[in-house]
This record gives sequence, C-alpha cells and structure tokens, in this order.
Amino acid sequence: MSPFQALNLPNGQTIGNRIAKAAMEENLADTGQAPSDALFRLYQAWAGGEAGLLLTGNVMIDRRAMTGPGGVVLEDGRDMERFRQWATIGRFGGAHFWMQLNHPGRQTMANLGQQAWAPSAVALDLGSFSRMFAEPKPMSEDDIAEVITRFATSAALAEKAGFTGVQIHAAHGYLLSQFLSPLTNRRTDCWGGALKNRARLLLDVVRAVRQSVSPQFCVAVKLNSADFQRGGFDAEDARQVIQWLNDLQIDLLELSGGSYEAPAMQGEARDGRTLAREAYFLEMAGELASVARMPVMVTGGIRRLAIVEQVLDSGIAMAGIGTALALEPQLVKHWREGQDSHPQLPPIRWKRKPLAALASMAVVKFQLHRLSRGRTPRPAVSAVWALILDRLYISRRTRQYRQAMGK
Repeated sequence: MSPFQALNLPNGQTIGNRIAKAAMEENLADTGQAPSDALFRLYQAWAGGEAGLLLTGNVMIDRRAMTGPGGVVLEDGRDMERFRQWATIGRFGGAHFWMQLNHPGRQTMANLGQQAWAPSAVALDLGSFSRMFAEPKPMSEDDIAEVITRFATSAALAEKAGFTGVQIHAAHGYLLSQFLSPLTNRRTDCWGGALKNRARLLLDVVRAVRQSVSPQFCVAVKLNSADFQRGGFDAEDARQVIQWLNDLQIDLLELSGGSYEAPAMQGEARDGRTLAREAYFLEMAGELASVARMPVMVTGGIRRLAIVEQVLDSGIAMAGIGTALALEPQLVKHWREGQDSHPQLPPIRWKRKPLAALASMAVVKFQLHRLSRGRTPRPAVSAVWALILDRLYISRRTRQYRQAMGK
C-alpha cells in the first residue's frame, strides 16, 4: 500500500496520508504551562512537512501532575488563545492535529514537590535513579473520578481550541498504563485484580471523552502492546483490551511498548543496522491489529520509507515517526519528492541502562529545542553534552514551576 494513500477513519474524517508525526515530549511550555512561542516555531517546522497527522507531545490534564516541569497543561479555559494559535499552526499544512492527553501517575519527578498518584503504592524501580521520582499515593474513588472528569474536560477544551482530535495516553507506564499492569496495580477493589477491573479506568476515560466532544472530533488511544516486564501487561492483555475498545468509538489505536523501567519505546534491542528491527513493535502489533476494528498505528524506530511500506503491507493502517522527524522535519515531503532519506541518531550503548535512556531522551530533546529556535538539528551532538544541557534546563524549569505553584 502506498504511504501517500488517504486513510478514512470510523467517524467519517479523512487523514491525507498514512504517516504520522508521533508524540515526543518537548518540555517547551511557557512559565504558565501554556504553549510558548518556541513550541509554535517547532510545530511550524513540522506543519509544512506533509505528514498526514501531527500528534502533540503529552499535554497534562492537571498542573499538579507533570511528567516534566516544562510541560503544557490544558485543564481549564485559561490561555485558550495560545491553544488556538497552536492549533492553527499545526493545521496550516492541511494535516490533522491531535492533542495527546496524559497523567503521569507515579512517573512524577520528586523535585517538582507534588504528590504522585498511582493505583497502588508501588514506587518506580530504577536502582539509584529511583529517588528521582516521588513516592506514589494510592488513589481514592474521588481521585479516580476526578481524573476521568479531567480527561473529558481537556478533550472538550482541545476541540474548542481548534484541534481535530485527541489521543488518550495509556502506554509507557503513565497513569492509565499503571492501572492496566498487575505489577503496579495491586488494588483489591473494582479497579484492580482481574484485567476487566484494571482496564476499567481506561474504558471509563474513553467513554467520558467521547461524550464530551462532537461526533466528528477524533478520539484515539495509545496502548502498550506489552510492558516488556516479567509479570506485567502483556500481548494477551493488550488483545483483550483492544476487543473492549472495539465496542467504543475509537478512531485510531496506536500501539507502542515499554515504560521508564523498561524503555522498549527507545528500541534497546535495535542494533541500528538490521532492517527487521527498525520497526520494533511491528510483529506484535500485526498480531494485535487482527482483532482491532479501528485503524491501527505503529510507532517505534521507523526512519525509512521502505519500513513504512513494510508496516502498511503488514495490515497496519498508519506508521508513526518520532525521532526521524526531530532530525528531518520535512522527511515525509522529501520522501514524496523521491529522496531516499533515512535520518538516524548514533546509538547510545552505556552500561547503565537508566542513564542511557535519559541520554537518549536528552539527545532527541536537543534536536527539538534547536528546531524551536529556528535552527537545524545536530544529530552528532555528544550524548553527554546533551544530557548535561537537559539536566540544566530541567533544573531551571523546575525552579520556575515550584515558584509558580508556591512550593
């Protein structure tokens, strides 16, 4: 199938081609957690790149619950004009522009000074890096109800601002993913135990979001194909959750994998040279797509047009690209023009895996921040230097966040 063939969604909307700019965490909000001018410049770089769909980096539904201090928050009507500007920029080239909505749960940095919520009091296990994250507090029934309402409120506000859809983030070890996993969800009430109970929060969030927006507004879900942790959420669990999602009004299902503890989404198994390993969730996603009644998208390491074609030929409806578009924002346009481009970052093979994961994210954010300043990416940047710059930036933004929150 041609990557440049249109995709018709269940709600009647059409995406112009089968390539999406996947979500990447930008940490480029202004000091009030609203979209900044830097974020606008970043999306201007992508808007003319001819991807059919642009997904934002995660937008938080609660400013007290952040994945990072520079994150954008949409929880009420403040700063709506800034969100309208962002939506206009993202849609400029004719692409669909969807906002990814998220709650970090226990994946909340301790130095932000906020209480981390989670299904159970199970802290992150990252060895000596564990202390970087806040101790999680088990959520009450009222806390759970508030989260459901917040997802719905943020979705309605995104539609009001001019976005064409939202994606509910239920992967990568964030809150909804934590409820799905038996490793992090040890509850004995109706929100824990059997998979049906562990999936209840995700399904309730989807229903609430769908009811809060118009029928033509797109609602997507990002789900782990597996957590890649022994005893965690696995492919059979994902298969069952997809079957439950089939009964809801989902327009696109993105399959990924991993968490902070097992960062499979960064492709740790990939050697950078083997074609079969480039789309590292493809085999598992292909099996899961067979039970999905909504279009399925796969994200993870894709950087070549031949791999996009392989993904689509396997029965997957859409290919999501992240890092490659941080390196070459016009990549899809270049492919359409016949260029054989395949941008790639040098692999980071440090022995301390958590530190290597932080460095990998820092190198990608280094490229995003260059684009946000109107500069060209620099793939050959030193991972050590990128990590130092990122830690300094996060430290400064953390101080700003704590001051704004009165901490």
